[in-house]
Amino acid sequence: MTRVIVFLLLISITTFGQTVQLNTDPIERIKDEGLNRSELIKTLTYLTDVIGPRLTNSPNYRRASVWTRDQLTSWGLKNAHLEPFGPFGRGWELKRFSAQVIEPQDIPLIAYPLAWSPATNGELVADIVYLDAASEADFSKFKGQLNGKIVLLDGVRKVEAHFEPLGRRWNDFDMLQYATDQPYPPGNPDLGPPPSPEQLQRGRFRAARLRFAFDEGAALVLSPAGAEFDGGTINAQAAEVPLAHDGKRIRAAEKDAKTLPQVVVSVEQYNRMVRMIQAGEKVRAAFDLAVKFYDDDLMSSHTIAEIPGGDLKDEVVMMGAHLDSWHSGTGATDNGAGVAVMMEAARIIQTLQLKPRRTIRVALWGGEENFGGSRFYVRDHFGHCERTTGNKCTLVKKPEYDRLSAYLNLDAGTGKVRGVFLSHNEALRPVLRPWIEPFRSMGVSTLTINGDWGSDFYFFDEIGIPIVNFIQDEIEYDTRTHHTNQDVFDRIQPDDLKQAAVVVAAFAYQIAMRDEKLPHRPM
Repeated sequence: MTRVIVFLLLISITTFGQTVQLNTDPIERIKDEGLNRSELIKTLTYLTDVIGPRLTNSPNYRRASVWTRDQLTSWGLKNAHLEPFGPFGRGWELKRFSAQVIEPQDIPLIAYPLAWSPATNGELVADIVYLDAASEADFSKFKGQLNGKIVLLDGVRKVEAHFEPLGRRWNDFDMLQYATDQPYPPGNPDLGPPPSPEQLQRGRFRAARLRFAFDEGAALVLSPAGAEFDGGTINAQAAEVPLAHDGKRIRAAEKDAKTLPQVVVSVEQYNRMVRMIQAGEKVRAAFDLAVKFYDDDLMSSHTIAEIPGGDLKDEVVMMGAHLDSWHSGTGATDNGAGVAVMMEAARIIQTLQLKPRRTIRVALWGGEENFGGSRFYVRDHFGHCERTTGNKCTLVKKPEYDRLSAYLNLDAGTGKVRGVFLSHNEALRPVLRPWIEPFRSMGVSTLTINGDWGSDFYFFDEIGIPIVNFIQDEIEYDTRTHHTNQDVFDRIQPDDLKQAAVVVAAFAYQIAMRDEKLPHRPM
């Protein structure tokens, strides 16, 4: 039988003729501390405005790792350390960048280089060529025409008007879809079909265009902002390495990767350049891209710290978010928000001296955006899947596997918590349902059997560890901030994140206080 956590709500103390009521309900105390004495925004401001973007293995990332470790230590957490993982690859830092069309007229460009892109070695002034090819057979007409040129790899992308607001919260209809276990939200890759043959072919053809431009000696390639973004919002991720002729794929962060400078530009300006060239204009541009690579240490690290447990101290509840980010913004909603929430949740529990029975371990992951984040940690501490015929998982456990009760994850932007993805673990529903009730007035209402996608929980879930991955309001995550130059502190919703921190703290504490670990789903 689960130990009763709340055995007395109020203690009355008489002092100098006055009766003072002290609330001893740990959940109410968590709410009070997190909503009225929060340090979350202070943490997030420093992480995003002062340290800035945190590309894995960049100087900013290493600074953030040390700062978060020291901050958690200052709050009283124990065993705070940087745990190595990898090898990840080279660090990369942008030193200088400018971009503009200079002929037939001056057009300053809204643009950003892709991470791990090489430099232009001084200002590059060159003609722009549009690689207007519908198939690889069309490459022949550009043979010998791209050397030293700036190349547009893609055609015009249609830009639609926006008749719906970019920011939104989940409404009653949305939450009902979650609550009735509908495949939701639309576009959830966890619920969708695999890529179609047409989509795979488009990807192969784009790789072939990059390979051709590289082989022909192009000086720089330009691409438009991704399909979700316009209005000057651009999404800049990793540079691509031309696919080797034997089909081998190499990440741009790898020490020996060879590629060419790559820049993404606002879709409207990109489209204009294509149309100008199609109209017969000679278009020239000037790009100045200076970068620095760091390849003396290819290993990276996660930040780990603990609140030691009591009678069940050898068992662990983990909660985490990824510390790394992309580089065109400051990594505020992805995922400085999650980092600040997890740090604040730990601070609340430690400040209140709640003394959990199990050890609560905070993990701030590196490499999530491009290398699997928690993958190495899970493999080294808990176990891994050996895939057999039919992609069936044969679990190979490490000794720590049976001591881990659950992993909690937050990685969906700045929105408040609205519920939990159960990730197909129906046994969690009766456990988590009562824990939602104290937060119903704060917007938390829903459990859905569905899984989420694309974050550090995946590697825990893959080996059957119970995960608590939170549903959050969308706000502007997919429409404005995700991996973009608009992922900055000004897009943060402070009250939403304070709510998220108290919810995470309460769930982590209650998992740590149960007599039993959380139930596993069938493998």
